[in-house]
Amino acid sequence: MYGLRPRALDELGLVDAVRQRIAPLRAADGRPLTVTIDAPQRLPPLPAAVEVAAYRVAVEAVTNIARHSDGTTAALTLDLAAPELLRVTVADSGQCTERWTPGVGIQSMYERVEEIGGTLTIHTTPQGATITADLPLVIPA
Repeated sequence: MYGLRPRALDELGLVDAVRQRIAPLRAADGRPLTVTIDAPQRLPPLPAAVEVAAYRVAVEAVTNIARHSDGTTAALTLDLAAPELLRVTVADSGQCTERWTPGVGIQSMYERVEEIGGTLTIHTTPQGATITADLPLVIPA
C-alpha cells in the first residue's frame, strides 16, 4: 500500500487532494489546525512519481505538525522553484512538543524524495519547523 497512488490525485488534482486529506487534522491539543495553502492557480502536468511524492510529503509534514507542535497554524507552499523543479514547503510557527527524531514518517519522506532524485531538508528552531522537498520534474532514468 505504501507505493499506491491515492485515487484523490486523479479525481481532484494535487492541491485539492492534499487539502481534502489534511482538512480533518487537529492540533496536538485538539484545537482546529489551520493550514494555508499557497500554490499556482494551475500546476503543469507532473510526472506521476513527482505528484505522489509531493502529496505524501505534504500530508506527512502537516500530520507531523498536528501531532508534535503546539501551534495551530501551518503553511503549505507548492512552488515551481525552477523550470524543472517543484518545491514543497511546509512550515509551522509552534514549538515542538517533543524532540524530532527520525521515525517512520520522516524516513518515508526522505525515501520518497530520494527515489526520484530530489532532496528533503528539515529545519527546526524553537520558533517552529520547516520541511522542504525539492522534486525534479524530470526524473532520472
